[in-house]
Amino acid sequence: MNDSILRQNLVELLRGGHAHVTVEQALNGLDPALRNVRPADGLHSVWEEFGHMRLAQEDILRYTLDASWVSPAFPEGYWPKESGDLTEDAWTASVAAFFADLEAVIRLVEDRNLDLTAQIPHGEGRTYLRQALLVADHNAYHLGQIVRTRKALGNWGE
Repeated sequence: MNDSILRQNLVELLRGGHAHVTVEQALNGLDPALRNVRPADGLHSVWEEFGHMRLAQEDILRYTLDASWVSPAFPEGYWPKESGDLTEDAWTASVAAFFADLEAVIRLVEDRNLDLTAQIPHGEGRTYLRQALLVADHNAYHLGQIVRTRKALGNWGE
């Protein structure tokens, strides 16, 4: 097996853009006034979907790296707590935190000293590869939800 190709493909999967939009594409052009608007009953706002992506990704990363990490309560700990008005500072901080954690996952994947198929010492049988795939899969799903929400709000330019 070519380890370099595996790692390269994982990074491409994490960044998106092949089978689905990238995070940047999903967020670019989003009207700030619509970030925290639910388009219909049963649908989350872009803020809620993106905040969920950020919190889940952070949990997966920290769990992978830190045996002392305590995951939030499920499911409420995986969704943003803020409600009502969404400030520009809160949005900017959330976006920055998401990309910082995504880059940390990518650095982990690119670390040639790490056997991606090895079990995480404290990971209950989980491997580093599984965690990277979980981040990619979860983010891809919720990027689709963000696009759906933006379309429902009339704020998606195809």
